[in-house]
Amino acid sequence: MINASIAIQVLPDVVSDAEVVRIVDEVIAHIKSYNLKTFVGPFETVVEGDYDTLMQIIKESGLIAIKAGAPSLMSYIKLSYNPNEEILTIDEKTSKYHK
Repeated sequence: MINASIAIQVLPDVVSDAEVVRIVDEVIAHIKSYNLKTFVGPFETVVEGDYDTLMQIIKESGLIAIKAGAPSLMSYIKLSYNPNEEILTIDEKTSKYHK
């Protein structure tokens, strides 16, 4: 059941834009390895699934950025969670804008 979604933005504290993109690409690749519905936007990545899996993704995303070479980082996270029923999906929220 899809009872949660997150929007996650990982900002590695590095000097060059190219290095930011390289590290963020590694984080996104890790997120996509979960094979959950994912929407990559210009400022954040949105993922939907079950709450526990999404909490694991949040934890691991920062660790992946550090392993990729970020000496430190800032992460910004939004969470939508309803333990009793499904939430609005990415497609329900955005499909009318992507026709």
